[in-house]
Amino acid sequence: MSAAQLLDEVRFDADGLIPAIAQQHDTGEVLMLAWMNRAAIEETLATGRVCYWSRSRQAPWRKGDTSGQVQRLVELRLDCDGDAMLVRVDQTGVACHTGRRSCFFRVAKDGAWHTDLPVLQDPEALYGHRHE
Repeated sequence: MSAAQLLDEVRFDADGLIPAIAQQHDTGEVLMLAWMNRAAIEETLATGRVCYWSRSRQAPWRKGDTSGQVQRLVELRLDCDGDAMLVRVDQTGVACHTGRRSCFFRVAKDGAWHTDLPVLQDPEALYGHRHE
């Protein structure tokens, strides 16, 4: 099956996007949620390096271009409804712009959000400015 045929089965939303959950392939750790459009999926499949669509910049977002924290594609999965993707990756370094391994570091406990993952890399060193 060609990439075009694969993509014909993807149910993009009205903006031409599909949510993509990035997961570390060997540990099952959920790293982040991002969005992909058709071109980002095509590029990811063609190059093996994960590319997302930045909704804020309205441009392709090649994970690691700025930070060096690259995601290599191991496996791409489509859910039963065709409207969500699981991107199984080999993550280099941290996945979160806050310098944490995962973007899912806030835990609801006792009526408040608590942080349970440490900052592993200074965001200013990764991006040249602080991300909050």
